[in-house]
Amino acid sequence: MKPVRILVIGLGNMGLSHAKAYHALDGYEIVGICARSNIPAEKLPDGFAAYPQFTDFYTALAQTKPDAVSINTYTETHADFAVAAFEAGAHVFIEKPLAATVEDAERVVAAAKKHDRKLVIGYILRHHPSWEKFVEIAKTLGKPLVMRMNLNQQSSGAFWETHKRLLNSVSPIVDCGVHYLDMMCLMTAAKPVSVNAMGVRLSEDVAPDMYNYGQLQVRFDDGSIGWYEAGWGPMISETAFFVKDVIGPKGSVSITDVEEKGAGSADIDTHTKTNALKLHHAATNSAGEFTQLDEIIKTDDEPDHDGLCLREQQFFLKSITENLDLTQHMEDALGSLRIALAADQSVRTGAPVLL
Repeated sequence: MKPVRILVIGLGNMGLSHAKAYHALDGYEIVGICARSNIPAEKLPDGFAAYPQFTDFYTALAQTKPDAVSINTYTETHADFAVAAFEAGAHVFIEKPLAATVEDAERVVAAAKKHDRKLVIGYILRHHPSWEKFVEIAKTLGKPLVMRMNLNQQSSGAFWETHKRLLNSVSPIVDCGVHYLDMMCLMTAAKPVSVNAMGVRLSEDVAPDMYNYGQLQVRFDDGSIGWYEAGWGPMISETAFFVKDVIGPKGSVSITDVEEKGAGSADIDTHTKTNALKLHHAATNSAGEFTQLDEIIKTDDEPDHDGLCLREQQFFLKSITENLDLTQHMEDALGSLRIALAADQSVRTGAPVLL
């Protein structure tokens, strides 16, 4: 089969990792890379200097006529870029969040269906073997579930500049929260019914109508509950910045060991790294003592961040070449985004939101 000719727009942390995957996989041919300004050859990965560079997406789309487009830009551009790509006959991979509003996200999904093109949203944790195991075990713990998750990032220098640009359009509990809300929905297989959230602006560098720290609480119709916390900036604590913990009537499962490895919250590999899962069994005997010891499930051999992006792009390629039905994938992405944006609404109004 001919390789899928792909245009990559956005070459930040995620965009560059995805571009490396397209470069490495035989099933793709990169026909152009697009960023806000031209990148000097010496700052590009090996082998990238030969790819045509563009600074305008629409020009790149018209000139390269790709089979697929990879969108890794700021959230407010996602919907318009994706719809334009579909109208040009291209399949689309788009980084999370799918769009800045529910209406825009629905517009993207409708365009994918109208033009019969594939739409894959960048939920990288769905391609993570340790997270797949985490979700699998969580489903054995009984109902209801208590799901405790966060991802705080202490950022400074160029990393804080990136976060400030992100904060022009999206809050931390939306940008990162969609990942973990997606995982909660998979764990419970239940319908979210309400969300409550609060947020705080902790820096004069952040716009007055935005917040760089937030937390949300979501309820599901099976009685399960979950919370998620996210903060960005130089003031954010490195203590307990990575909590991934699920509790049910039969016990609990936790991602553990992250901080013990010495990596800080700004290290992108810590955003997906697990190192180990700790499974606790709640069963006790007649004396009230535990009948099973805790189990440590080692995950030392899991892929790194670039390796996960490679898996994600293998799935995108498979969806195109094997004509996979992505209806549920798109509905799940809409679902988690609806919760995250409802949480943002709750922050701004001070009131719970019924879903």
